[in-house]
Amino acid sequence: MPSQQYIHLFTFIGTGILFLSLTFLISKILRPNRPDAEKLSTYECGEEAISFGQIQFNSRFFVVALVFVLFEVEIIFLFPWAITFSNPPSQVQNTTSWALLALIEMLVFVVVIALGLAYAWTKGHLDWIKPETKPTDFKSPIPLQAYEQYTN
Repeated sequence: MPSQQYIHLFTFIGTGILFLSLTFLISKILRPNRPDAEKLSTYECGEEAISFGQIQFNSRFFVVALVFVLFEVEIIFLFPWAITFSNPPSQVQNTTSWALLALIEMLVFVVVIALGLAYAWTKGHLDWIKPETKPTDFKSPIPLQAYEQYTN
């Protein structure tokens, strides 16, 4: 009996792969193929490319984007929970223990997210201009010349 369920699954996956392959084949046959220098150049939103496309950029863009995505995911998880508990018929169906459990789960989720925000904030990841790091007054037993030998 379980093997029949896998037959349906593999049929579905095979049909999907066949559909995609057939679509790509038809588009390759029908589309015109006339490459020229302008089509093969890098597209810069209508502007001429002035440099190589792989440049170094400030990693704070990446950190800010990750924090933004993190809080967007939080909203995605909180919205259905809030809708469910604001609907009176669902409140009648849910017992008090389930409602209390869901409230505690959401509070734990929000606290974990808030701790992540506090950590990023205290580390200075949310500041656009990162504060200068100050050297400590640690007295190393290794002489300064040994460090200079490896940095040069």
